[in-house]
Parts: sequence; structure tokens; C-alpha cells
Amino acid sequence: MIIAGVPKTSWTRDFPISTLTPNLFHKTVYRSLHVCQALSGFWRLQQRLGPQRDPCAIGGRPIFAIMTGMNTGPFPQFRPRRLRRGQCIRDAVADVTISVKSLILPIFVSESEDEVPVSSMPGVSQLPVDRAVGRVRQLQKEGLKQFIFFGVTPATKKDARGSYAWSPDAPVNRTLAAIRDGGLDEVLLVADLCFCEYTDHGHCGILRTDDPHGRVDNDATLELLARTACAQVQAGADVVAPSGMIDGQVGAIRSALDKAGHDDVAIMSYSVKFASNLYGPFRDAGEGGMTVGDRQGYQMDFRRQREWRTELAADLGQGADMVMVKPALTYLDIIWQVRQACDVPVVAYHVSGEFAMLHAAAQRGWVDLKQATLEATYAIKRAG
Repeated sequence: MIIAGVPKTSWTRDFPISTLTPNLFHKTVYRSLHVCQALSGFWRLQQRLGPQRDPCAIGGRPIFAIMTGMNTGPFPQFRPRRLRRGQCIRDAVADVTISVKSLILPIFVSESEDEVPVSSMPGVSQLPVDRAVGRVRQLQKEGLKQFIFFGVTPATKKDARGSYAWSPDAPVNRTLAAIRDGGLDEVLLVADLCFCEYTDHGHCGILRTDDPHGRVDNDATLELLARTACAQVQAGADVVAPSGMIDGQVGAIRSALDKAGHDDVAIMSYSVKFASNLYGPFRDAGEGGMTVGDRQGYQMDFRRQREWRTELAADLGQGADMVMVKPALTYLDIIWQVRQACDVPVVAYHVSGEFAMLHAAAQRGWVDLKQATLEATYAIKRAG
């Protein structure tokens, strides 16, 4: 094989190790995400070396030291397990950390007078506005200060345009205003910006009138996104988070916010959002299911591994301050690549289906919920 376009050499067609310095080899292997193939190449190289050479070393250095660029001694002088022998030393050498400063809590707010449990998401409920405000106040005292809000709209207030989204009476806008009026200034309020919870057809924008298959009218939706963003900021949002994957949405929102005097409000764009089956429980929570068609026409195909570059470049060029990858656990490779490709903050959404799978396995006694959740969360953070 050839890794990242490194040319073949005359003596090894399959693995051009002789052309690579240790440092370049490390970068090439890992940046191409072909570690398994690299190890296969090492095995073939060892076979060529034959019994007259030490198959575990090249030039006196262990093969794995060449692969990682590390200087490690031979066994028994070198014992990696020394740094794993107790919790204190494991904590001391851990190089990935998570704190509440890294977390954003999704909150679903509705017009109901009582909490409504979401059956597919254990422990999650649709909250009335006053209880949502109380939840934010409580968690803020415990150290969590970042929240993203999703609205649950009664069917009677949904329409083809999703016009309730920019109403001051909408649950999200009422919640944002109530938090600010309650003096909770030391919290970061993010407003999800999409129409799927507000339209009677469940899509993320206006539908084309000439198409019976439920295709979104991309350009006609932009004006409504801009209008909704201004309404959310007026209510108290610090950050707006367009999630509909509508082409040009970041630019339209940025322009509208700036014209309205909100040039200090940040945009956290769902820049790299894949069409995923793992959103099912979220649609239960937000009551945003579709009556016609699907969202594959505007969310990304998970079979394409480079399309994210186009979406990322477009959003950054239009003024996105933060970018998001969604889902998270099943797209760790994409998170890693996005992190390497840009310098703005990268957010990864641990989505409802991933959340529900962990709970389902824990309920059956297959995993420990706390430990599995920590492992999943650290994996996402480790990816970038």
C-alpha cells in the first residue's frame, strides 16, 4: 500500500518504510488513519528481513518505536504497566481531562404545566418553562454553566413555515428571557436554531410547493432562519446554533445579527451533521418527526468521508465561531480530522440514540452505566 501518497521504493512495493523518517512515518500513519494497514505492512517487512535479522528491530530500534516516534527500551527494562499500577498514578499521567466547562446540557422546554418524561431517553423530560429555569439555576450552583435549548411546540401552533419559532411566546424564547430576568447572568445560553420542531411537516425549513416529495426550499428558508436568530438573541441567547444544514445559513444569520447590532453574538454551527438513525429518541423528545420525505437531502451521507471539508470550509468562510460534528461516538474519525483542520472550538454532539443505547445496555446489566458513559465521553474528548 501507499500511505498518504508517499512514493514506492524499489525494494518494497507494498510498504515504503525506507523512505520515511520516524517522525514523518508517525504523522503519515496516523493522519491517514491506516494504522491497521501499517501494522500489516510491518508484518510483511518482518517476513522479508528473514531469520538473519531481528524481526523486532530496524537499525537497532524496535519497530513500534519507529511507528510512534518514541524511544523505548527493551523488556524487562521497559514496562508500560508501571504507570498503570494504581489509581493515583493513572490519574497523574492521564492526558485527557473532562470538566463541567467542557459540557453543554440539552434542555427540552414545552408549554406543558408538568414535566413529561421522554420514554426513549431515561431520565430526560420535557420541562415547563419555570422548571427549566429552576434546573438551570440548580445546575449553575453545582458548576455547570452551559445549556442548549430545544422547543417542544403544540401541534396547534405548528405551520408550514415554522413561524412560532420567532414568537416571543415560544417556549425557548420565554425560557431565555426568564433566565435573564432571573439574574442568571453567569451562564452560557445556546439556542438551537432549526424549524423541525415548529413546522407541521417536521422538516428543517420551508418545503418547495412544486415538489410532492418533501424537498426543502433552501433559499427561502434563509430569511426565516435569520429572523428567528434575532428573536432568540433578543430573548437572551448568547449563542445561536443553526442545525438544519441549510446551505448559506451561517452567512444569512451572521448578516442579520450584525445588522441588528448583535455582532458580539456567536454562531455555533452544526457544520458536519450526518443523516443518522441515531436521532430517533431526540425526535420523541422534541416532537419533530416528519410527515413526508426524510432529511437525507440536506444532512450528510455517512458513506462520504471527505464531504465534511466542503461543509466546514463553507461555514467558517461565512463566519461560524464554533463548529459541531454530529453524531459523536460513531464519527470519532471525523471529529479528529475536523480538529486537525481548523482552530475554532469544535463541539461534538453525543446524540440521543447513543445515549439511549448506553442506558438500554445498562438496564440489561450488560455494562456499568457510569463507567460506560465516562468511557464514551472521554473517547469523544480524546478525538478532538
